[in-house]
Amino acid sequence: MAMRVLLVDEDQERAETLSETLSKAGHQIVGHFREAIDLVSRVREARPDVIIIDHDSPDHDTIEHVCMVTRDDPRPIVMFTQDREGLMIREALKAGVSAYVVDGLAPERLRPILEVAVARFEQCHALRQELDEARASLAERKVIERAKGFLMKQRACGEEEAYRLLQKAAMDGNKRLVEVAEQLVAMSKLLA
Repeated sequence: MAMRVLLVDEDQERAETLSETLSKAGHQIVGHFREAIDLVSRVREARPDVIIIDHDSPDHDTIEHVCMVTRDDPRPIVMFTQDREGLMIREALKAGVSAYVVDGLAPERLRPILEVAVARFEQCHALRQELDEARASLAERKVIERAKGFLMKQRACGEEEAYRLLQKAAMDGNKRLVEVAEQLVAMSKLLA
């Protein structure tokens, strides 16, 4: 699978070698920069499938820019480095690096490294989406429970009847149940 690659490498000669290796493997280099400065806008402009950062020893600024990309425009990030320090590895992975490769790049290792990075990114991205959906669902349930509690108190009714009242109001107003519940909770605060 050919990919669009954004390359960040401080060493011009090494970057040319890496670009040549990537091109021979069928990938397209959509940009090359010596530093990760303003990486978010560069990613938005180039729209790469993967970002490769090749630094002897990544600094905290590089890690910060990786973190911003992960937050604002996530995509797989591969970091080639000579830095074996455990703290830097943890920081890079926490920032969103999909693959942290020590001891440089051998051309025959490139394809499997990219494939693993993309697979890991997709897995983490799916888990993040699942977590976000679960949090949203929990927040909606809390609002619905508050609205039911308010109705039970105001109407002196049971939980099932309060829920049916919310459902009817949602159907009558062509709204989602949580929207009706949010409106009711907002009104209950005004009446309290």
